[in-house]
Amino acid sequence: MKVTFKKDYLKDFVSDSEVELLKPAASLARKTLLDRSGVGNEMEDWLTLPTDYDRDEFARIKKAADKIRSDSKVLVVIGIGGSYLGARAVIEFLKSEFHNEKASKDGSTEVYFLGTSASGRYIDDVIDLIGDRDFSVNVISKSGTTTEPAIAFRIFKDLIEKKYGKEEASKRIYVTTDAHKGALLNVAKENGYERFVVPDGIGGRYSVLSAVGLLPIAAAGIDISALLEGAKDAQDEFAKDEDILNKPSILYAIYRNILYRKGFDVETIVGYEPQFRYLFEWWKQLMAESEGKDNKGIYPTSAIFSTDLHSIGQFIQDGKKILFETILDIDKPISKRVVPAADDNTDNLDYLLDRPLKEVNEAALTATAQAHTSAGVPNILLKLDNLDEFNLGSLIYFFEAAVAVSGYLNAINPFNQPGVEVYKTNMFKILGKPGYDK
Repeated sequence: MKVTFKKDYLKDFVSDSEVELLKPAASLARKTLLDRSGVGNEMEDWLTLPTDYDRDEFARIKKAADKIRSDSKVLVVIGIGGSYLGARAVIEFLKSEFHNEKASKDGSTEVYFLGTSASGRYIDDVIDLIGDRDFSVNVISKSGTTTEPAIAFRIFKDLIEKKYGKEEASKRIYVTTDAHKGALLNVAKENGYERFVVPDGIGGRYSVLSAVGLLPIAAAGIDISALLEGAKDAQDEFAKDEDILNKPSILYAIYRNILYRKGFDVETIVGYEPQFRYLFEWWKQLMAESEGKDNKGIYPTSAIFSTDLHSIGQFIQDGKKILFETILDIDKPISKRVVPAADDNTDNLDYLLDRPLKEVNEAALTATAQAHTSAGVPNILLKLDNLDEFNLGSLIYFFEAAVAVSGYLNAINPFNQPGVEVYKTNMFKILGKPGYDK
């Protein structure tokens, strides 16, 4: 099932004529992507990744994931940015935010993500959670020298070698890094770690469907073949020669850019399931690093409703009209739970007796969209048929294609992130890294 773009709540904000005006530019942006003729084209291999992936490496990923699940109660994934967000997004979206708690009860593999900060407390907590249990490590880094993950790997390399000895530890450390160069590649070769490749032509935020994301995802028990099948379906749709207004990813790019040109500088992606949280974190990185440059771009934020309706909901409803919302909804119920009977009706809920919570959630969605649009806040609605690997793979590709088109509509390179390097340079100076003292 493809992602469905719904404009139910947009009629008061975007006209058909405005869409037609931007259609030629969007068509050109798509063609530029497919022809690999635009700026940043050396980083566009994600476009065909669902069909051009390395089959041999894919088989090794599945084999390594099977081994991890058989010999480890915990997998520690070390990476930052795109090296962890995609995998965590997929695991929590499909398995729930309580994946690790459930895994600890049924004996499957828990997955913890480290190297995302320099917090010693966080590392201490994960070490305490592992305790005496068997664990493996997957370190993901193009170079191996990014400060936060490099520190985490140094700590866990020492831990795993002390627990198992160097020879056995080398069978429990999996490295995903550059195929040809880098400090981490050298360490992997010297120690005989199994290696997977961070693709040269794919940036970190577009890499979730490569080995970067697939090994942790498979270790969590998720069907990575179905994930790629869904992405392939979206790839085929994006490449198909037809009216671009039949393509949901193009419609999404067009509508959000029309709203941007009307002064809606902030996009808030919202969902009504807590397990969407890390998918939204991945989406924020994808959007912010792709579009936020040259003093341009839509600022991406996220919210989980109904929770955040009782905090930032006040601003959305009555505050300055600087944002629009993109709602992500799943058609098929995720849970069959209903409102139960009670001994009395002191809570006045008997009118909801035996009605599914999905119905309550959908009522909240519709009521909120109506309230916000009536207050001048545009709402885009994206629908998925089901919460499964195929649909999520399609959604991932949908967002990647949409933001690439959006970048070209704004005349920027959607595949670089020069601003990210500034804090790193300053940090190296402060900490006294050799070569950064001046």
